Amino acid sequence: MRERRSRSLYEGRDRAPARAFLRAIGHTDEDMARPVVGVAHSWIGTMPCNFTHRRIAEHVARGVRAAGGTPMELNTIAISDVVTMGTEGMKTSLVSREVIADSIELVARGHMFDALVTIVGCDKTIPAAAMAHARLDVPGLVVYSGPTLPGRFAGGDVTIATVFEAVGANASGRMTDAELRDLEEHACPGAGACGGQYTANTMAMALEFLGLSPLGTMGTPAVAAERDAMAADAGRTAMRLFEADLPPSRILRPAAFRNAIAAGVATGGSTNLVLHLLAIARDAGVPLDLEEFHAVSERTPIIADLLPHGRYNAVDLHRAGGSRLVARRLIDTGLVDGTALTVTGRTIGEEAEGAVAAPGQDVVASVERPRHPTGGLAVLRGSLAPDGCVVKTAGCATLRQRGPARVFDREEDAMAAVQQGRVVAGDVVVIRYEGPRGGPGMREMLGVTAALVGRGLGGDVALVTDGRFSGATRGLMAGHVAPEAAAGGPIALVEEGDRITVDVAARRVDLEVPAEVLARRRAAWSAPAGRYTGGVMAKYRSLVGSAAYGAVTAPVEPEKEPAWHD
Repeated sequence: MRERRSRSLYEGRDRAPARAFLRAIGHTDEDMARPVVGVAHSWIGTMPCNFTHRRIAEHVARGVRAAGGTPMELNTIAISDVVTMGTEGMKTSLVSREVIADSIELVARGHMFDALVTIVGCDKTIPAAAMAHARLDVPGLVVYSGPTLPGRFAGGDVTIATVFEAVGANASGRMTDAELRDLEEHACPGAGACGGQYTANTMAMALEFLGLSPLGTMGTPAVAAERDAMAADAGRTAMRLFEADLPPSRILRPAAFRNAIAAGVATGGSTNLVLHLLAIARDAGVPLDLEEFHAVSERTPIIADLLPHGRYNAVDLHRAGGSRLVARRLIDTGLVDGTALTVTGRTIGEEAEGAVAAPGQDVVASVERPRHPTGGLAVLRGSLAPDGCVVKTAGCATLRQRGPARVFDREEDAMAAVQQGRVVAGDVVVIRYEGPRGGPGMREMLGVTAALVGRGLGGDVALVTDGRFSGATRGLMAGHVAPEAAAGGPIALVEEGDRITVDVAARRVDLEVPAEVLARRRAAWSAPAGRYTGGVMAKYRSLVGSAAYGAVTAPVEPEKEPAWHD
């Protein structure tokens, strides 16, 4: 059994004041003599994604007590990407990842928890929890609170992405105001995170394949009664991890990160997978670079037919066999390392042995007969993105486009141009100064990308940005362009009408402007002043690094991408 860190807080004469304080809220001598397990969550009244966290925390605590531990609950924050999308508020979303990770780490360090269970829901809470667990390296696990059930509209299932795309359809006259209102009222029937293989579900699956969450738990709907029993079991699991002295450092190995990448690309997951796994790896001390994502995607086919590029939602995947079925098919063909350890104390291969495919399901295909022969992500480089950018290839109608640049220095300006019909087929939309530093905060562009799809331009317009995309984005969209515009990257030098080529097969994104012209533009360029002069946004801007390294606020950014090794 691992030594109890909490002893230094509660044992001995000098700790009488601490014990007296805890007696004030009902703790007994027996409570303080047991291992103390932190139960962290992000309940907040601003979104449905995390709305079940209070209830889940109660059941986690019940499991901890039943296994002989003392639970101590802590609450952190969350930002809704859906609610803030397309506004200044969206700049806070990626910033919140650092705040959430920092706050969990601070409380766990300050109160010297012996183990930790973190309940997560919306997009940034998931990687933030993994980052905190990696930093702390105390036994514990991450529990996803689950996806929402799909809504019903016009006789079919819908998700929140349907509403975003309907905004563009309504603006172009392809959907009436009454239809849009009807969809709005029925798209989200209850609590839970977004219902497709968008960022929350992509990252929840990634953490199962990393080994930080129990395999097969992500797909159970947030409102399902089974969630209570799963939460209690998580509390018991935390105590078993403590007793076995199994910290995250024994789980978060290079093979685990390759497994997580494979799961993401095999299911057509969000490009945010790249940003977040880079950040988690950094905190875990595991070398990981952009090229590894491309290499894994090249050898891993898409086997899941999931939204936004496919037909099925997260609950459909759960009913078909869930993440266990995905794991079993990837392990059986050598695309996932089945020997990697998980928080259950068993390997992911052992956990996947119980996978059962529902009779007649066609959500998850075989590796031999995939939906697409290669995975859903590509890393491109070129004169416009020397340090790389990320493209989600799943669902792209075209993988190459050359056209005139339509340049915007703010997402709102690009959105207005799209909705007013000023962006046309063949254009390459450039949205810059929206990177980690430039925003600050690296906003998602779902409003713009969904509007393009809604107006029927999804296959005819490419978009290039130093910002990022929602997991619900589809089309030829290149994000995370590095260096970003605010750091003087080539994207800052693009002018209206310049020719840009995005070529996924060639792995290139190029600005077709002579070097001498770019040199004159660079001589005339100066970095814009920050939009925030104080507070958390200014602090973040001064600390955040390149998206090529995960947009982390680590003290020192590596001079070059580290070499991959086991």
